[in-house]
Amino acid sequence: MRRFAFLATSALLLAGLGAPPSSAGSPASGTTPLASVLTSDGNQFDRNPLDYDIVTEAALAVLAAKPDSPVKVLTDGDTALTAFIPNDRAFKKLWQEFSGKRVNSERKVFGKLASGVGIDTIETVLLYHVVPGATIDAAAALQSDGAVLTTAQGGTFTVNVVRHRFIKLVDADSDDRNPRVIEVDLNAGNKQIAHGISRVLRPVDLP
Repeated sequence: MRRFAFLATSALLLAGLGAPPSSAGSPASGTTPLASVLTSDGNQFDRNPLDYDIVTEAALAVLAAKPDSPVKVLTDGDTALTAFIPNDRAFKKLWQEFSGKRVNSERKVFGKLASGVGIDTIETVLLYHVVPGATIDAAAALQSDGAVLTTAQGGTFTVNVVRHRFIKLVDADSDDRNPRVIEVDLNAGNKQIAHGISRVLRPVDLP
């Protein structure tokens, strides 16, 4: 299976973004799927906490075990969607919250999560980060305070725009800290777009 990953472009803060959303003009029409946006350095796991190696390997693991998984939509550039993808630091935070132990190795964090929760749970969590049917760029998101987005997993989360500048995503877990959008418009100009987030969205309320 062809390895894929999400390209971490230069960090873009949402502050100051004021351009009209792409949907207000000509809609995004490119068909490059998120699955073909490769990492710039070709590494699988590395020491950069701000890229997306762990979420990439999670998607690969699901597709290897379940080739017909709905996660496969990430390979279909004709299908519009918006993905909110946790960076590697987000997964390290998740494991530390679950285990009480800090692990710096991306490979070890992925291995512990994969063995601890199983492929079906990983699939569910990944799908909770995908909003099908809409290409939501950063400018559109900034105009969407209070919007409730339905995910490919079936659950919902809410967009919370803070001071007209920053975006938080309020997930189904009322006890955890909510992620912030920290990198925007990955794969811009295409029907499939992604935004990097600081924490992993949780589709259920965990203790």
